[in-house]
This record gives sequence, C-alpha cells and structure tokens, in this order.
Amino acid sequence: MAAAGKLSVVAIMVFIAAISNSVSADPDMLQDVCVADLNNAVKMNGFACKASFSASDFFFAGLAMPKPANNMLGSTVTPANVMQIPGLNTLGVSMARIDFGPGGLNPPHTHPRGTEILFILYGELDVGFITTANVLVSMTIKQGDIFTFPKGLVHFQINNGNGPAAAIAAFDSQNPGVQAIAATLFAALPPVSDSVLSKAFQISNQEVDAIKSKLAG
Repeated sequence: MAAAGKLSVVAIMVFIAAISNSVSADPDMLQDVCVADLNNAVKMNGFACKASFSASDFFFAGLAMPKPANNMLGSTVTPANVMQIPGLNTLGVSMARIDFGPGGLNPPHTHPRGTEILFILYGELDVGFITTANVLVSMTIKQGDIFTFPKGLVHFQINNGNGPAAAIAAFDSQNPGVQAIAATLFAALPPVSDSVLSKAFQISNQEVDAIKSKLAG
C-alpha cells in the first residue's frame, strides 16, 4: 500500500508538471525583463540578457502600415518577434502582420513553437488547418473576425477577394518559427534528393527540378 501511495504521488507530480509546462509555449521568465542581446555568441534556449536596456528595446512600428504584396505568392509577412523587439525575450509572446493582394496566398506552413490566433484587419480570407488525421478545418473569415491555428499544424490563408486584405497574427512564443512546406522541401540546402521528393509527391524528377528552380530564390 505504501509503495502504491508513493507511486500515486509521483504520478500526480508528473501530471502537474506536464500541465504547468503546457500553459505557455515558452519557458517562464525568472526576472522582470531580459532584453535579448542578439550579438551574444552564447547559445541557449532564448537569448542572453543585455546588461542595460531602454524603452526602444520594447518598441516596434513595423506593423502600422501595409507592405507591398507584389511577389510570386501575392502576400508579405512582417514579423514582430524577439528578433525585431529584443524586449520580448522570455516574455512568451509575439505578433506578425500579413498583407495580401487579390488572390494572394500565405502558403501552407507550420509554427513549430507556437499557437497562432489571427485577427482580420480588412478584407476577406479563406483560412484552414489540417489535423494529424488529415482532416481539413477551414472557413471564410472577414474584417473583425478571429481564427486560431493550433501549434505545429499545417495551415494557410488565401485572399480570394478582388481587393487587398490584411491580418494581424499573435503567438504564444517570442519566436514561434515558421516552416513553409514547399520551400522547406524543395529549397532546402543542401537539397533534398529528387528521388525522395518524386516518390513522396508521386511526380517525376523533371517536375521536382522545375519546382526547385521556381523556389530557389
């Protein structure tokens, strides 16, 4: 009985620890601020703290105005994470702005370190994510609407309207990371072999090379 009781206590402690660790995508902070020293060569889970800081370390004006979306995909993502705002280091939050031209696509991608919640500034977007059971969860959202993309799942947004659209994304990580599926597989360096990609996507080596050439830049 005593052994069983000890085992129950251990199980409860493990369960509590698991819940505590799942509350935020990033580790909890241990001080008021830890402004990232982006030039420090020390490697750790986050960034070393600067010896001194100012209000400018917590400020970023880059999301205020729309960015041109005249590229191959018709969309532009402007991040506002710890790389742009050093004061976000250890705070477990970040944002981004996505601008879309008509027909613009934020292609299928994942954020391996954070959940995303998306707020539509203007326009209309078709959005969706795919579960690990290959179920597509999608809908059309408009100005003022919010949609959530679970951590690590493949998701996308596309502007099927005739005018521009824009959205603000928030993340529960200072640096959620991003892996665009097509670019990750077809523009990796060194490159993923044609044999892997042709078999995975059931296309020819010539088609693989054509996609690689388009995504190389």
